[in-house]
Amino acid sequence: MGKSDRKQTIKKVAKATRKAVGRPRAKAALNGSGRGAIKAKKLVGKAARRGKGRQHSIVLPEGYSPSESEPFMNERQRVYFRNKLVSWKEEIVRQNRETLQVLHEDSAQHADLADRATSETDRALELRARDRQRKLIAKIDAALMRIEEGTYGYCEETGEPIGLKRLDARPIATLSLEAQERHERREKVFREQ
Repeated sequence: MGKSDRKQTIKKVAKATRKAVGRPRAKAALNGSGRGAIKAKKLVGKAARRGKGRQHSIVLPEGYSPSESEPFMNERQRVYFRNKLVSWKEEIVRQNRETLQVLHEDSAQHADLADRATSETDRALELRARDRQRKLIAKIDAALMRIEEGTYGYCEETGEPIGLKRLDARPIATLSLEAQERHERREKVFREQ
């Protein structure tokens, strides 16, 4: 599935979601929340099945871990990393829902100024952490897209394989260790100037 095909599929899914759930709830449905989420997920599932559906047919053995002895980014490794990314994303979404529930329930007014300040500081910190996790979800989605495209696991700068240990530690990595170090050195030099 090429880049333009994927964009067209995304547009079709968004249009179908808006039609199915109405414009106000379409964004929530596409994000996995709201009343139309089930319809949106079915539509996205149909679009995904038209693409590469064969990758989901592989069942990994219990305790599977990618090794250097097998070919890089073979089918099993892609399924392993896809599963890892999906479970990470689900965990983040679950934590976000719990946090929003707690923040919603804990919106009581405090009589004491110090208590109110503490509560507002805690709330601001929690919201900042959730914003970071929202950005992390975008990176996870990009990594899942790279798995579908077949570019996952390869450095964006050099095109060389990113090490399996690095990908296992940071599944959203887009640069090899050497390229990341060069990037950080350049960033440091520009910051100092």
